[in-house]
Amino acid sequence: MASGIFALVFVGVLIFTSSRGTEVEQQREVARCLTRPPDEIEIDVMRKRRPEEGALFAGLYRLNLLRKLEEAMWQAGMYMRVGDMLLIIVLMFGAGLFLGNLIFHDMWVGLGSGLAIGALPLLYIQLSKTRRLKAFGAQLPFALDLIKSSLEAGHSLQRALQVLVSEFADPLGSEFRTVLEQNRIGLPLPRALEDMLKRVPEDDLRLLVVAVRVQTEVGSSLAQIVGRLSEIVRIRQRLRMQIRALTAQSRFGGLVVGILPVVVLCIFSLIQPGYSDQLFHDPTGQKILKFAIGSDILALITIRRLLRVNY
Repeated sequence: MASGIFALVFVGVLIFTSSRGTEVEQQREVARCLTRPPDEIEIDVMRKRRPEEGALFAGLYRLNLLRKLEEAMWQAGMYMRVGDMLLIIVLMFGAGLFLGNLIFHDMWVGLGSGLAIGALPLLYIQLSKTRRLKAFGAQLPFALDLIKSSLEAGHSLQRALQVLVSEFADPLGSEFRTVLEQNRIGLPLPRALEDMLKRVPEDDLRLLVVAVRVQTEVGSSLAQIVGRLSEIVRIRQRLRMQIRALTAQSRFGGLVVGILPVVVLCIFSLIQPGYSDQLFHDPTGQKILKFAIGSDILALITIRRLLRVNY
């Protein structure tokens, strides 16, 4: 048990030191991604950066696993190497596998605990990504209003983006600052906006990217287009909030159904401690408990998929 606690402490310290890093290292990572030589014009610059860690990581890149992980990390605002994140995941999986076998003396329980603990960094990346995209979406309508006002005042689009960067905080300000830096080193502005769309996969932002590309090729009035886009984005956000309000009861009901068996088992264990012993110590009870856990997780996933609305 002491070894398991030491392993968890070691992994926790490693995660903390690796995920934070120094500001200089983060700036170097961003600069390395901005100044890498571009490939063909139709290929995304960020996606085509090849790993430097060896043949194993190159094989994983060919399977698109590390590329997807890298994109998720960039979308979450985490500027660290993919190899460091992969090391954290492997170490946490090993710690969970060791603790599961040590406590329950069961290979399958140990494997499940290893997968659960090893998935925690991925869960953290997903939560950070969701929170960052939500904050970006909340800032976008006001940014479009500012761009429209700057264009109507006679400024160019580059100047309007500079004003936007100085007025808005992260994440919108930092993303458009990256666009300006890419444009400053020679990347065309529409292409830099398309790269930002890879880092911030927002449907509302895609409308702005398409508008800028159309204005670059056709030469229409960008101020009127951006003003109309601001109205469309606000309508879409209002519709999104209405959908979440209409499905709130069903989502909460699914959460209650998923958590209720665990709560009932804990209550019975407190009221009558020997009531649930057979589930944990008897082989048949252990099989029933594993089946119940799997069914509960499957039910939660099914309810979540049913309540997903595509629009």
